[in-house]
Amino acid sequence: MTKRNTQQRRHTIISLINEEGEVNVDELALRFETSEVTIRKDLTALEKTGLLLRRYGGAVSVPREMTQVATEAISNNKLNIAKAAARLIKDHNRIIIDSGSTTSGLVQELSCKRGLVVMTNSLQLASAVHELEQEPTLLMTGGTWDPHSESFQGQVAEQVLRSYNFDQLFIGADGIDIERGTTTFNELTGLSKVMAEVSREVIVMLESDKIGRRIPNLELPWQDISVIVTDDKLPDEAADKISEQGVRVIVAPFSN
Repeated sequence: MTKRNTQQRRHTIISLINEEGEVNVDELALRFETSEVTIRKDLTALEKTGLLLRRYGGAVSVPREMTQVATEAISNNKLNIAKAAARLIKDHNRIIIDSGSTTSGLVQELSCKRGLVVMTNSLQLASAVHELEQEPTLLMTGGTWDPHSESFQGQVAEQVLRSYNFDQLFIGADGIDIERGTTTFNELTGLSKVMAEVSREVIVMLESDKIGRRIPNLELPWQDISVIVTDDKLPDEAADKISEQGVRVIVAPFSN
């Protein structure tokens, strides 16, 4: 069985489980004309990415309360930033969307894009991407679940990312140190660095009131960042200093 056929089969399994709520190993083996051992390997691999839950004899869908994106909780300002960031995405791009409230607003802007490949470390974002009408090819990092960031982190996730290359990374930040780069309260910065490493272009999405925050943990230095997308309350002086770092600044209309 080729790698491509394996990916297609697993994609179909996810579609079936989302439609029916559960799948059975025996029935899947008959459907795909393959062995039960192969199907069990598929289900194990998909469970590691958080797209289903194994049970005896098959698998069931992940409870919706674990994956639902609360779009109503995303502020209008963050949605405006997401719309501006989405204009940077071309059809058939391969993108990473990191977990976060600002980046989650980006998903609904993908519905008009064709042929996308989307990698994420967030169960919520994966569920939202899967529901898009123009359904992109969806990849997940897998790894160790971090309840603080509600995302997968760790060495397994980093290894998965290094198996691919991407056109763009869309990532948020807790703050920006004008002299150093993006900062975060989360001490787990390894995955963010790998995401940037495997991406041709790094787009940071955040509200302007976070710019100037000096949080101890440096996440991405300026040399790793291509674009900042923020709102138009960004002070001109801050915009000039960021531009001096070789970073393009895009501002969206501020909205409450």
